Amino acid sequence: MTVDTDQLSELLTTAAGVLDAASAQFVAGHRADSAVAKKGNDFATEVDLAIERRVVAELTRLTGIGVHGEEFGGESVDAELVWVLDPIDGTFNYAAGLPMAAMLLALLRNGEPVLGLTWLPFMSQRYTAIVGGPVHCNGDPLSALQPTALSDSVVGIGTFNIDSHGRYPGRYRAAVLENLSRQCSRVRMHGSTGIDFAYVSAGILGAAISFGHHVWDHAAGVALVRAAGGVVTDLAGRPWTIKSPSALVAAPGAHEQMLDIIGSVGDPEDYR
Repeated sequence: MTVDTDQLSELLTTAAGVLDAASAQFVAGHRADSAVAKKGNDFATEVDLAIERRVVAELTRLTGIGVHGEEFGGESVDAELVWVLDPIDGTFNYAAGLPMAAMLLALLRNGEPVLGLTWLPFMSQRYTAIVGGPVHCNGDPLSALQPTALSDSVVGIGTFNIDSHGRYPGRYRAAVLENLSRQCSRVRMHGSTGIDFAYVSAGILGAAISFGHHVWDHAAGVALVRAAGGVVTDLAGRPWTIKSPSALVAAPGAHEQMLDIIGSVGDPEDYR
């Protein structure tokens, strides 16, 4: 299916309306209890489930394009066109009453994010982008990212357990954090990958690291950062794809420095 720029703009407007309509439900459900236990100590709230059902139904009805959601799956992410949805990114924050939580939505075309929407209802911020840019916040265009030094940058990094033994062990993540702290201005753990990536696209953060691999955590933010002129790879410096095991997003200049820091830590397997 061929989708031109005008059609992408129409799809963005439609998707924004769907997320706007769900925002009141998102805000009203703050501090929701866990409803579904997931792998490890992760969980989903009833609001996650309800918002995903609502957004999936509306997007499918209004656009005729299938949706792949975090909680229920759905359309294959390998489809020619597919929406990818995380109804609540930062669920721990959301359930605890913290405002750092977001709704993330992206449109993938043959595996590439061509639309990105990141809604921060508690902060009344709506980040949007169409491939090619620019990024908009609340409808206002943002300036393209300029080369940035890590020493002048705040960097977002994902939370972790020092004793974890996943693809990127806790001790490896701690070593990245230690080396990063020596070179960047400040490190922040917001507990929401989507917020970190949106803030990189807006020039608030100079870079952000995600040790996760889920496409619904990354796709919207990847669209935003690319549209802003940022650089998106995995932690090994390979171009990001929907199959990538991790994500590193940054302004030009800062990205190269981030890769140097990550490379200096060595192989994650050495930290098991």
